[in-house]
Amino acid sequence: MAQLQVTLEVAVGDLDAVDGALELAGALSQTYQADDGTVLLEPGVGEHPLWERVRVDALFPAGTDVDALHALLAGQLGDRLQGWRAETLEDRAWEREWLDHFQPMAFGDRLWIVPTGADPELPPGAVAIRLDPGLAFGTGTHETTALCLQWLDGEAIEGLHGLDYGAGSGVLAVAAVRLGAASCMAVDNDPQAVIASRENAERNRVAERVPSFAVDQRPAYCADFLLANILAATLVELADELRSAVRIGGRLALSGILQGQEQRVMDAFQGNIAWDTPQSRGDWVLVSGTRTA
Repeated sequence: MAQLQVTLEVAVGDLDAVDGALELAGALSQTYQADDGTVLLEPGVGEHPLWERVRVDALFPAGTDVDALHALLAGQLGDRLQGWRAETLEDRAWEREWLDHFQPMAFGDRLWIVPTGADPELPPGAVAIRLDPGLAFGTGTHETTALCLQWLDGEAIEGLHGLDYGAGSGVLAVAAVRLGAASCMAVDNDPQAVIASRENAERNRVAERVPSFAVDQRPAYCADFLLANILAATLVELADELRSAVRIGGRLALSGILQGQEQRVMDAFQGNIAWDTPQSRGDWVLVSGTRTA
């Protein structure tokens, strides 16, 4: 099905305003990248980096009124909207094109992400996660996902119960169970992500151990370990909820954090976590630790 792609150039210090405007406009998905490839620092407590200018690529349903969409986003973003381009993407075999470029990838000592239909020769003891592209983010190709997968591969999670908060494709929840966890609940605020999580769990024959829910519909649950691969601002906002979702003595891994933002995220948990040394990959950081109180 054809879709409308809109590319925005936005001057912004906080992506929440952009997220809100796109959600109001009915975006199906959006991706961000620094316009000039650099990360700028905002001085102050925590010295957390902020993108001064971003390029946003957002997809909308075919038939969206372009003029009305432009007016809505311009009204929401004001002077921060510094560039605009819209084009129709004709129907193509997106999944086939994606698979042509997606090769098996290793994370840690055991974990591999393998496209469905591929039959690579993997080393003895390898744990393969079969994954197809979907509407939700999360294939292992992004640094933040890779950091989470590597963390999982190095953790002793056999027989434990996990929570993947902001699950996207559900790859982390599926990986946790395939690595020996008794279960890992996948939750997300995007209905398409919930569907993708269920489908990927079924594809890997672990559906009964990867229950998937919308955030506002998930049952009460206290996990032995938690992964949250979302933006730093959201981690800060949800710090109390995320901490309370893990038992005392349980483990947390938080990603989606740009270099320099890690202290701001850790401070939001108010000293109730014994933090490990942060791990980094490219411009991105994962912080992990054990809940102490």
